Order: sequence, then structure tokens, then C-alpha cells
Amino acid sequence: MTTAYEIRRYTPQDKDAWDTMVECSANGTFLFKRDYMEYHAHRFVDSSLMIYSKDKLVAILPATLHNNEINSHGGLTYGGFVSQAQLSSVQILEIFEAVSHYFREQGIACWNYKPVPHIYHTYPHDSEQYALYRLQAERTACNLSSTIDLTTPLRYAKLRRRGIKRAQKCGVTITQSDDFAPFWKVLEENLQERHQVLPVHSLDEITLLHSRFPQHIQLHTALLNDQVVAGCVVFNTGQVAHAQYISASPEGKKCGALDMLFAHLIEQVYNTSRYFDFGISTEEGGKYLNSGLLSQKEGFGARGTIYETYRINL
Repeated sequence: MTTAYEIRRYTPQDKDAWDTMVECSANGTFLFKRDYMEYHAHRFVDSSLMIYSKDKLVAILPATLHNNEINSHGGLTYGGFVSQAQLSSVQILEIFEAVSHYFREQGIACWNYKPVPHIYHTYPHDSEQYALYRLQAERTACNLSSTIDLTTPLRYAKLRRRGIKRAQKCGVTITQSDDFAPFWKVLEENLQERHQVLPVHSLDEITLLHSRFPQHIQLHTALLNDQVVAGCVVFNTGQVAHAQYISASPEGKKCGALDMLFAHLIEQVYNTSRYFDFGISTEEGGKYLNSGLLSQKEGFGARGTIYETYRINL
């Protein structure tokens, strides 16, 4: 197969060019910056690609290798081709075909692809969905997230408004903090009790990432008698404020602390963003829907955004 594209494996010498592409892209976020991707590099075999046309970098692909499968990306919520808006739909089709051919030559059996959800696009970038269709990709996961369009927000449900008033009466206060430890204790206790798991990020990891991206990773907490009773870690891309972690202690739940916290974030902290995204309410790739969790998020006026995964058999 002859191609107009040159495909190279990412090397540390490419860091500046890679990060520049993320910053100038139509669909990249800070999660694709190498300083974010590499905090857990020891867990994955990096197989990221740089795609050139006539010696010009036109796209990058965050990717990891597991056995003989490529995952884009194994350690990220989403991760497909990242490129500038100037890249045409025909070029995107050609790049998918060229990279598929490249992987076949490497002996890769399949390619698991997680497109960047549309809310993160700064310019329409759904041509990759068409390319996936053309490659006969199989959708293997469809997770449902809940998103508020902050340009036209819906009114809060009565239950959420009651929670806000209850928190105000209890004397809950809201603050932003750089100390993740008190909230992490609340978060870990909740996850252990409900699911017998730990957060994806350890306390040391989230502290490290916050130190690298202080404008993008922000902790907001609700206090009662100077104690953390609820909190939310927001991954802020500018266009999207995404609630990465949400948790409340028994005292926080009783007094409606999360309702007050979210009202504060939506109305005052991230009100200049385009979207506020609460994250997914599904498990097992979307097969199970936590309707109670979904109802809580939709009570703030959030509605559905999907986070998908596709499998391309090579």
C-alpha cells in the first residue's frame, strides 16, 4: 500500500511538537499533554504515533499496546486522533486507512478506539465517526454521561433546590483547596463501602497532576464545622468543566452538601465554560445504568452525552 503519510512512533524528542499539536487542535485536551499521559507510564507500553504529510505533522494518536491489541488510549477516558480543524474529512479517512495498514504490518490484531466526545471539540470533528463506519468498526461500549449546556441551562429539579436550601440552613460553606488529603479520605471510604475499589488516581498521583496542571485540575470542597463533608475534583479544559471525582460523607449527604457545591460550581466558578459534565452513570461499558445517580445529575439540568469505544479488527 502506498500512502501520502509517514507514520512514526512517538519518542521523548517529539514532546514539544506533540504538545503543540494538542494546543492547536480541534479536539485535544490537556489529558493528551505528555506530562499528563506519562504520570502512569509504568503501567502501559506506549505506542503513540506521529502522522506526517510532506514532513508536516498533521495528526497524533495517543496509544498503548497490550498483547497484540492497540488501545487509544489504555489510560485515558478518551483518546483518538488529535488534529487541527484544517484537516479535511478525506484526509481523516486516508489517515485511518494508513494507520490501520501500519498496525497490520506490525502484527496488531485489533485496534480499540475511544473518540473524543463532541463536547470537547472546539470545531466539528465527527468525520472520524464516519471513518470508523467505513472501517466496519464495532461499537463495544456506549457510556452515558450527563452534561449541562451552560449557554442555555435548564432549571434545577425541586429535590435539588431543597438540598441547596438544606445545606444553607446547616451552615455549609464552599471553598477551593490544594489539599486533596481530607477529600481523598471521604472518597476512598465511599468507594470501598459501595464498590470495594479505590479511586483510579492515588492521593500521590492526583497531587502530582494538580501540581503539573493547577489551572486544569481543581478541588472544590464543602465544609461543615470546618470539616470536609463533600467535594468534587474538576478537570477543566476551558470549554468543558468535567467532574472527575464526586463524593460526600454521611454528614454531607444528610445536609445536602453536594447540591450546594454543584450549584456554586455551575453558577459561579465554571459559568463561563460551554459545558459542565458530571461524568458517566453507567457500568460494564454501558450495559448497566445507575438510574439513581443519573437522576441526581439530571436534577441539575444535565442531559446525555455519550462516551464510546469502537473495535477495529485488523
